[in-house]
Amino acid sequence: MRLPVVGVRVGWDSILGLIPGIGDALTLGPAGYIVLQAHRMGTPGVLKARMLGNIGIDALIGSIPLIGDLFDIGWKANTRNVALLRRHFERHPERAAHGAVTSS
Repeated sequence: MRLPVVGVRVGWDSILGLIPGIGDALTLGPAGYIVLQAHRMGTPGVLKARMLGNIGIDALIGSIPLIGDLFDIGWKANTRNVALLRRHFERHPERAAHGAVTSS
């Protein structure tokens, strides 16, 4: 979805984050799923650590009322993590297994 005034795209993560308390917890589900799939695809620990770092930054700053909601719009941890996976498998196509993330 695109914000009408500024033209910035926001996803469900940003929208759910607006719900005090519950929203930030709900957004951890999809983020955790992405890391779980990365693990199942055999990605190295350092990549998963970077992904968890993105999620941690998102959760920490996202927990600050209003400032965190604005930060979530720009940070997009899930998008960053999927991009990390894509780059990893583009650099190491021989490691791609179990339906790895592909560029489209």
